Amino acid sequence: MVIRGREALIADKAPKAIGPYSLGIRTRGLIFTSGTLGVDPKTGEFTPGGIEAETRQALHNLANILEAGGSSLDLVVKTTVFMSDLGEFSKMNDVYAEFFTGEPPARSTVQVAALPKGAAVEIEAVAVVGQVHSD
Repeated sequence: MVIRGREALIADKAPKAIGPYSLGIRTRGLIFTSGTLGVDPKTGEFTPGGIEAETRQALHNLANILEAGGSSLDLVVKTTVFMSDLGEFSKMNDVYAEFFTGEPPARSTVQVAALPKGAAVEIEAVAVVGQVHSD
């Protein structure tokens, strides 16, 4: 739905929003995503396997949201990673590095007291819309 220069994204391959928010908003050549969890879109449950599995699924979900808006992980310029336990940072970081190779986006990582549904990790992003071009 397009409202005043912004469009709410519908991503059929990503889990549905669990509250009154859009999975992503596309506006003026950018996509702003909501935080994504490591929830399997088919079951609505966390992907089993701990922080690594949740991070991997969250990034797949993020990729699906970006794709629905005409972007991709290659076009992400900034992420924010929220973790319930920074003691697991290296595990999250190893999986994150599998998805962002080459020149990764800018990133902030913070520990929070709790995440929705008891998640271990939540990841949001800002990406440009379009195709990757070599300079």
